[in-house]
Amino acid sequence: MKQVQNGKPFVYTSHSPQDTEALAAWLAKAAGPGTVIGLDGDLGAGKTAFSQSFAKHLGVKAIVNSPTFTIIKEYEGRLPFYHMDVYRVSLEEAEDLGLDEYFYGSGVSLVEWSQIVEELLPEPHLHLQLETTGPNERRITVQGYGEPYEEWCRSLIQNGVFTE
Repeated sequence: MKQVQNGKPFVYTSHSPQDTEALAAWLAKAAGPGTVIGLDGDLGAGKTAFSQSFAKHLGVKAIVNSPTFTIIKEYEGRLPFYHMDVYRVSLEEAEDLGLDEYFYGSGVSLVEWSQIVEELLPEPHLHLQLETTGPNERRITVQGYGEPYEEWCRSLIQNGVFTE
């Protein structure tokens, strides 16, 4: 198996929900079949709000809410959107969910609490760590693992979204 290099982490400073939505919109536009994004952060850090913005910009018309108790919700948009919340799942239980079918399928997988299933994520993926820094402010650390995600980060630098 090819070893995937970890890209340099970058920090995106969101001063408002609109700033967070702008990042989600950019990523949704870049997403293609097999895109995998892990989201981590404390309760209330904005993982579900990010997911909702991402889904909106992926063309999902349905109401997107946290799949905490159902674990995986599927939506139709420009691409199939698989919204996962593995907060209440152990790694052993997650192994039985058939996540590979989603990760390597024709849609986009967005995994909240991804650190729980980190070893099940495909080597190439994007990871976002959300931290609350104020009532509406968030520090979002973005790290690409392999292509195309490292290229996404380079593009965001070139567009002035990230600073090196």
